Parts: sequence; C-alpha cells; structure tokens
Amino acid sequence: MIRFQVGDKAVYPAQGVAEIVGIDEKEISGKIHRFYCLRILDTDMRILVPVDKADQVGLREVVQQDQIQEVYDILREKEVHIDKQTWNRRYRGFMEKIKTGSLFEVAEVFRDLYRLKNQKTLSFGERRMLDTARTLIVKELSVAKGTTESKVEREIEKLFSA
Repeated sequence: MIRFQVGDKAVYPAQGVAEIVGIDEKEISGKIHRFYCLRILDTDMRILVPVDKADQVGLREVVQQDQIQEVYDILREKEVHIDKQTWNRRYRGFMEKIKTGSLFEVAEVFRDLYRLKNQKTLSFGERRMLDTARTLIVKELSVAKGTTESKVEREIEKLFSA
C-alpha cells in the first residue's frame, strides 16, 4: 500500500494529478478514520480519500520516468483498430478505460479518439472525452518530467504528425 505525505503528488482516477494538501482524522460512528485531502491541480477541486481505501479508489503515484517512454510508444502506434460499433458503445468502453486511472489506458483512449477524428466526425461526447484524455496525459507527463504542459503538448503533437 502506497503511503503519501503532505506535499506529494498523486493521481486520482478520471480527475488527474492532485496534491496531498493534508491528512485529516475524522470520527465516524465512534471510530477515527484518516483521510488524504487532495486538491486536483487542474480544477482546484477538493477530494477526501480514506487512507485505508486509497488503493481501492485507484489513488496512485505519478508515472515514473522509466514509464514515460511506454506512454509515448502507445501514442505513437499507428495500427489502431476501432470496432465498427455505435459511438455510445465505443464511448462506454473509453470511459471505462479512463476510470481505471491508468495513464496507459488513458493514452490508448486519447490515441484512438485522435486517430478516429481524422477518419470521421466525433460525437460531442467523444470530443469531450478526447479533451479530457489530453488534459489527463499532458498534466501527468508535465509533472512527471518536471516541464511545462505546452512542451508536453508539442511533444505529443510531434508523435502524431510523424
């Protein structure tokens, strides 16, 4: 089980990179529970996560340096087979991947939707999901690499134009 300290960065599924701004104790039904207090970097939203349930909700560390290349490899893949299913079924499948909190799954969603938009018009929901996936990837990679989001966006654009 991963233990976070105040000031650490962590990733909360479907919301993105957060900072641990506190560890609070609250009494619930006569029992003391400890909570991580998260502040989502992109939206400034606050989330409380029970320390003993952090793994279950998918709270994880920011991707490591040695995993960044794997994310870029996923994005670089050109052979993407999109099933000929309805947009809402595809949307549900993509949403499941985003909810896992795995950067690799989010990268697959971004890559597939990015490639699909060059073949056909995306539905409103798919366009929003593409933006969400882009935001999640760019924010986490910029934190992991210690660089700006615009630099990461340029690197990703290069991958798709190559």
